[in-house]
Amino acid sequence: LENLYFCLSSFFLKHFCMIDRSLLVANAGDCRAVVCCRGKAVEMSRDHKPSCNREKMRIEASGGYVYDGYLNGLLNVARAIGDWHMEGMKACDGLGPLSAEPEVMMRNLTEEDEFLIIGCDGMWDVFRSQNAVDFARRRLQEHNDPVACCKELVDEAIKRKSGDNLSVVVVCFNSIAPPVLTAPRPRVQRSISAEGLKELQGFLDSLAD
Repeated sequence: LENLYFCLSSFFLKHFCMIDRSLLVANAGDCRAVVCCRGKAVEMSRDHKPSCNREKMRIEASGGYVYDGYLNGLLNVARAIGDWHMEGMKACDGLGPLSAEPEVMMRNLTEEDEFLIIGCDGMWDVFRSQNAVDFARRRLQEHNDPVACCKELVDEAIKRKSGDNLSVVVVCFNSIAPPVLTAPRPRVQRSISAEGLKELQGFLDSLAD
């Protein structure tokens, strides 16, 4: 076990570990883990929102309900480690509407996998996964400092008016900065305007006369 990290806030638990080149992510809550694979965002967790069909079915089967996107009208998360104090959320047998069971995803890392972003819900309220990867990748290319990159992601989320918890972890899989990708040159498509078509038609008509 090379690395073991825990990232806690009042609404989520994110646990990931790396064994050789295998990444294991376990999530219970509405935070998210995203791997950057050569500039492409690969989501390693699923947000546990009560309004998601799969979570809503589980909640209702355990005697709970979803009202206006909230679990039992109180909590905007379907899975969590805490929140035991809320009445009717967790049964003694662990089968209450608020589950503490994490979902697990595993990925065998390759040389194209560059870094991992872990962020709580306040981050993803204002960033899409690909948007966050693009932002972090540009910053790492500038200074290759994951600590500074975390601060810049949080600062940017605040600028974007995030109104929820903001916790971010960036883990780089390589000691060097992400390389600059050379995009293929886009094909130039040329089209003739309506005026050009009219002039061409007039020229052809004059030839016919």
